[in-house]
Amino acid sequence: MRIPRTNGLLLVLCLALLLGGCHGALFAGLNTTDEHRGITAERNIVFDAPHHLALDIYRPASVGQAPIVVFFYGGDWTHGKRQWYRFVGAALAAHGVIVVIPDYRKYPEVKLDGFMHDAAHAVAWVHDHAGQIGGDARDIFVMGHSSGGQIAALLATDPAWLKADGMKSGDLAGFIGLAGVYDFVPIARKEKDMIGMFGRTPAEQRRAQPVSFVDGAEPPMLLLQGTADREVAPSNSKSLALAMKARHEDVSLKLYPGIGHMGLGVFDVAAATRACAGAE
Repeated sequence: MRIPRTNGLLLVLCLALLLGGCHGALFAGLNTTDEHRGITAERNIVFDAPHHLALDIYRPASVGQAPIVVFFYGGDWTHGKRQWYRFVGAALAAHGVIVVIPDYRKYPEVKLDGFMHDAAHAVAWVHDHAGQIGGDARDIFVMGHSSGGQIAALLATDPAWLKADGMKSGDLAGFIGLAGVYDFVPIARKEKDMIGMFGRTPAEQRRAQPVSFVDGAEPPMLLLQGTADREVAPSNSKSLALAMKARHEDVSLKLYPGIGHMGLGVFDVAAATRACAGAE
């Protein structure tokens, strides 16, 4: 039975609270927990052969039709790989969600148009293969952390990216943002990589800014943000939430006192599980 759109979103959002964000040497420790009983993992599935891009899929073994989350990892648009985030796929799949983690090209190999093309193409691949991987094309959520949050949010707000692959933002069941970069124009001169990716002028930079595109046609959103984040200011999430509310759209902003950028998501598992149960 298909999970209703709103309840499916709540389920995925609650499960997002179970995730911890770490990088560098901590990935090795986190990924020792990626082999859960009751899930299956299929890795290295090519979705864009010309650009040598692949994705990994994590499935709950004992669930029929499940919501699908396409997760975009962070890394300042310059580094990262899907293999580092096996713990994300395993954690969500263990709670009944199909998780797809794609790679995308990064700066300086490509700029905005390059990695957004890759992200849109990955979502379109999932949409086309939803039934084959055990999900429903109507229950696809995009989710991202940090710069990955910017990528996922832009897919949810600017219809141009998915349109190139025959989809629209309204085809998404929801967007989950973890400390995402949503409102950053004008870019400070010291941020040379961002200027290189997004352009020198505010007009160029706004093409990459999700808050610029909110027009009332977005899917439901949940924005999670730690108030002690020193890497991505909480004002990003607050601004996107305000833009959504101004259009009377479905958005929920959750602020976590004392939580920093990489600690977002390390919360009480029992509380999150009870919240999920209440959404069913």
